[in-house]
Amino acid sequence: MNQNQGGNDARHDDDSALTDFLASLVDYTPTIPDELVEHYLGKSGFQCPDVRLIRLVAVATQKFVAEVAGDALQQCKARQSAVVKDKRDKQQKDKRLILSMEDLSKALREYGVNVKHQEYFADNPSTGIDPTSRDE
Repeated sequence: MNQNQGGNDARHDDDSALTDFLASLVDYTPTIPDELVEHYLGKSGFQCPDVRLIRLVAVATQKFVAEVAGDALQQCKARQSAVVKDKRDKQQKDKRLILSMEDLSKALREYGVNVKHQEYFADNPSTGIDPTSRDE
C-alpha cells in the first residue's frame, strides 16, 4: 500500500509541475508568433482555442530549430576545418563561417528530415521565364 501511495505522490508532483508549466506559458512570448503556429496547425487540420497549447507547440518548434541550427553549425565547422587542413600554406584571414545547404541537409537528416535540392542552379536570369516573354 505504501508503494501505491508513493506512485500517487509522484503522479501528483508531475501533474502539478505540468500545470505550473502550462500556466507559465500564458505570460510567455515565444519567438515564433502565435498566429504563425495557428496557421500551420490549421493547415494540418488541428484547431485549438487554448493559447497555452499553441505556445507549447511554438516552444517545441523553437527548440527543434535551435537544435538543427546548432548541428548545422557543427557540420559547417567540421567542413571548413577540413578545407583549412588541405590548404595549410594559405593564411586564413577570413574566419567567417558559411553555412551551406549541404550542412543543413546533413543536420536535418539526423532528425529524419530528408531535404532534396537541385544539384545545379541556373545562372541565366531568364531561366524559368515563360518562353513567349523571352522575345521581348
